Amino acid sequence: MTGLLEIKEKIKSFYGKYETFILPVVKFLLAFIVLNTLNGKMGYMTKLDNVAIVLIVALMCSFLPTNCIVLFGTVFSLLHMYALSLEVALVGLCVFLLMFLLYFRFSPGDSLLVILTPLLCAWKIPYVIPIAAGLVCAPTAVISVGCGVTVHYLLQTVITSGPAVKTMADSETTAKLRLIVDGLVKNREMLVMIAAFAVTVMVVYLIRRLSIDYAWTIAMVAGAMADIVILLIGDLLYDINISILGALLGSVLALAVAKVLEFFRFCVDYSRTEKVQFEDDEYYYYVKAVPKMMVAAPTKTVKKINAQRSRVSERSVTTERTGGRRSGAPVRSQRAGSGYKSRERSITYGSADGDPDLEIQPEDYEE
Repeated sequence: MTGLLEIKEKIKSFYGKYETFILPVVKFLLAFIVLNTLNGKMGYMTKLDNVAIVLIVALMCSFLPTNCIVLFGTVFSLLHMYALSLEVALVGLCVFLLMFLLYFRFSPGDSLLVILTPLLCAWKIPYVIPIAAGLVCAPTAVISVGCGVTVHYLLQTVITSGPAVKTMADSETTAKLRLIVDGLVKNREMLVMIAAFAVTVMVVYLIRRLSIDYAWTIAMVAGAMADIVILLIGDLLYDINISILGALLGSVLALAVAKVLEFFRFCVDYSRTEKVQFEDDEYYYYVKAVPKMMVAAPTKTVKKINAQRSRVSERSVTTERTGGRRSGAPVRSQRAGSGYKSRERSITYGSADGDPDLEIQPEDYEE
């Protein structure tokens, strides 16, 4: 666990240090994926289905607020609908305006939910969204999640009704409008999904706010169970043919993602929980303190060894040792074999009263 905490601290430190560069890259990738997915799923306007246009718009979104990704995604969707039929584009415009009134009024800060919900629904893994929204967002996230689900089923209705709309004559305006409106309003699967996701968000939010041990874990498990139960009830009542196996596997994946989210947002040690009671002149206070699990990231200490300074120190020591030799000191030498050996005797210099001041010890060397 200590190793994971160290990795978390390193990631948080890295993100805090390079946040200015990381956020534009993330927004660019998100915008590129969203717009490219729209072009791949719809593709009615061939001029928009161009990588260069997608790259330019994604690059613009990387330096703009996240809500701009929602706006550009809406514009791309409406242009594709207009290329299919003017009536389809009018229905889509009315739906988008209604959703924007709700979204920008109650939850304008949850733009990621509006973006990721239809994207993950298209990838068949939508069950991550309501649990994650309940863990980290306010109750108003219900509106953002509901708008995202509505966008997904609106686009799905347009895609499935596209071949029929193309075969209709231009004069059949009423038939085109009725086809799209009925396909959206009478879509029982959409209504069941909105209800299931809304209940899941509220269940997760209410439980994780409780002052109980392991509140986040209990909240995510309860939310996943509530989601599955509502989907099962909706399937039994309306025969919407929801894949139960897909819902179970998606819920397991949602729990795994939620645990990772909990590790980064709410990692606490319940074994060291403390309950404190105190009072003032007006109130009694009962406080439950749960410490966070934190560990300091290891720091590396590098010691620099200056070789030049070491050589200077050695020279100064040598000078101190040999600095007492006076010129004219007697040196006796003799020949001994093939080598020349010189011996320097110990000589003591002193003052007039005979006290020694400096003594040079004998030192032998051979050349």
